[in-house]
Parts: sequence; structure tokens; C-alpha cells
Amino acid sequence: MVQLAKLNFKYGLDEIPPPVELILYSLQWLAISIPTIIIIGKVVAGLYFGNAADQIVYVQKVFFITAVAMLAQLLWGHKLPLILGPAAVLLVGIVASQGNNPAAVYTSIMLGGVILSIVSVTGLFGRLQKYFTPRVVATILILIAFTIAPTIMNLILSPSLESPPLFNLVFALVLVLIMFLAGRHLTGIWKSTLIIWAIIAGSIIYLLFFPEMAGSGGVPVFSASFFSNINSSLEFHPGIMFSFIVCFLALSINDLGSIQSVGELIKPDNMHGRITRGIALTGLANVLSGFLSVIGPVNFSLSPGIIMSTGNASRFTLMPTAAGLLILSFLPGAVAFVEAIPSLIIGTVMIYVMCSQIAAGMLVAFGSTEGFNFDSGLIMGLPLLLGIIISFLPENVLGTFSAALRPVIGNGFVTGVLAVLVLEHIIYRKK
Repeated sequence: MVQLAKLNFKYGLDEIPPPVELILYSLQWLAISIPTIIIIGKVVAGLYFGNAADQIVYVQKVFFITAVAMLAQLLWGHKLPLILGPAAVLLVGIVASQGNNPAAVYTSIMLGGVILSIVSVTGLFGRLQKYFTPRVVATILILIAFTIAPTIMNLILSPSLESPPLFNLVFALVLVLIMFLAGRHLTGIWKSTLIIWAIIAGSIIYLLFFPEMAGSGGVPVFSASFFSNINSSLEFHPGIMFSFIVCFLALSINDLGSIQSVGELIKPDNMHGRITRGIALTGLANVLSGFLSVIGPVNFSLSPGIIMSTGNASRFTLMPTAAGLLILSFLPGAVAFVEAIPSLIIGTVMIYVMCSQIAAGMLVAFGSTEGFNFDSGLIMGLPLLLGIIISFLPENVLGTFSAALRPVIGNGFVTGVLAVLVLEHIIYRKK
């Protein structure tokens, strides 16, 4: 990682801004946190629940987990100004495990969280890091985007939409291009909150064309249904467990990169301890997520850009943000607007988000000190192609796979990760 000179910020890591500025900074972090929770939470809730009430409860629980994990990280974990949210890599594992008992999926998330915490606390994670070379990390980042492509396609062309498929495709293309245009020219808070404005504006415009898609009311004002649909019975499925262990390997690299990126920017003391505590708490947060039967969180890597644009490195500005997320988790009426967001808008915004994921992967690949050559293209190319092919396999083909092996060989992400590890460390291993 490139070493940066220590920068001077308006507010340092352990400084508390004046009340008015504290609230303004917190609202900005809140506006950045909410869209990802809504997007990924709504996608996963739609996979398991057909009615709006259960979907709202699911998103409530994602808000709750994110708030609790963020507070824990700020007070006892890495103690850095980092926002959290549901992990896209776990979404890949959940989608690939469709058709299996949800208890097996969330038991695997609990197990993955336990392993991640143990590996971090015992220091084993440092030994595993050497296997995640720039080419492996880059491939993993790009694989996440490519293997979510079928889910994005199903959201945009969902049968539940009243609009014709051609309209959906054109609408998605126009909205994505507008988002790229806005992202190119906007600055500051407007650029940081682009996703939430795209969701709001896109939903309003779509509902003007198809008002019958608007959701209905009848949602309670206050509810804390966090212990409904919990994972009360553990179910150990070897294939699903292996699939999620691979997903958690990728999650750990994401978590490490996010913590290190902010650490390089702020230059706090005892970074080794912060990394150990931060990754261990991420693991524990995923254990709680598995128990509550929701997707687990991870530290997000977009925080350095926000810190640089605002000149604010205070971790205390995220505490009101976490409190805001916690309050929202108890207000289903506030969360209910998620149901008014058409799946077309969610799918379109995910295209934009996953393009950022691909850009990050390419940056790692081409910015590596090892350079990018023909062998690098081969090492990354085969896993990416395998991941895409397997992700788009027809359901009748997947049905012929063994139930025990389907979560592994039927998961494009897992297959791609295993392929890049074999290519990098066995076939193209440096002498």
C-alpha cells in the first residue's frame, strides 16, 4: 500500500466537533449509509419473503445490526471513522444458496463469523494474507460484481413489474448514464449522496409512468420485531458452509483493506491492534446477523473519500449516525418506503455500485507494483469467465448437480475464487 504523509484535518480522530457541525457531519454519514442498507437489504428480503410486512422486518433487522456493529467498532473495535453496511460478497453466497433451507444459510454465516473472529484474534489472519496477492484480490473484487449480474438482471426484468421489458431496459440504461454524468460533475456532499438521490428521483419518475406500482400503507408506527424469523435451529450443510467460508475469505480482505485505507490516511497509533479488534468485531457482528437471520456487515472502503472531501477525521461524528440507524430500525413506518422503490430502480442502482466494484478491482490489478502482463490476464481471465458462465447456468442444469456440491460448483463466485488461487499459487507459482 502506498505510504501517505500525515495530513492535517479540521477535526482529528479523537476530537469532538461543536454540536451543530457534529450533527451536520453525522447527517452526511447517515445519508451515505442508508442507500446500501436499503439496496442489499431489499434484494435479500425479496429472495426469502413475498409479503411487504416480512420484508420490512428484514430491513429493520439490517438497520439494527449495522447500527450495533458501527457503535461497537467506534467504541471498542478499530475506533476509526468507518461506515459499515451489508456485505455484497455475502449476497453472492445467499443468492447461490437459493433453494436450500434458510437455516443452513444463516448457520453458515454464524460459523463464518466465528472463524473470522478466531483467525483475527489468534493472529492466523496475518499468515493467510500472503495468499491474497494483488491479482487474487483484484479477481475477487471483480467476481463479486460479475456474479451478481444475474440478480441485477432479474431485478430489472422482474415479472412483478407492470412495465414492459423493453421499457425497463431503456429506463435502466438512461438512469445509469445520468448517474455517471452526475458522478462526473458533482462534488462534495452531492456526489457522496448521489445514490440516494438517484433512488428517490428514479422511483418518482417510474411511479409517474406506472402509479399502480406504489406500495400500500398500513404499517405500524413503532415495532421492534427483531426476534421474528430468527435462526432458532442450527443446520450444518457442508456445501453451503464451504461456500460461505470462501465468501468470508473475501469479506476479510475487504474489511482489512477498508481499515488499512483509513489508517494510512489518519496515521493513528497501534494500527495492528485496531486491525485485529476491527476484524474480530466484524466476525462477531456476523454471528449476531446469522442468529437474527439477516445478511452480515462489513466495513466499507468509501470512507477515505468522505474524510478527504470534508476534512473531518473524527470518529465521534459517526456515533449520532449509528444512533440514527438504530432509531430507524425501530420505525417500520420509516423503513416502509423501501417497498415503494420498484425493483427496477434497485437493480439499476446496483449496476452503478458494481461498476465501482469493478473499477476498484482494476485499480488493484493495474496499480500493483508487480505490474500487469499476459500471465496476469490469464490468471484473472479464466476465473472471471468461469464465474460468469456458472452464474448464468439455467435452473434445470443446476438441478442436476448433487445437493451437497451445488452450493460450491453451482456458485460462480466460489468457483472463480478457487480457480484464481490454483492459477496464482500452483500453476503460475513464482519459482
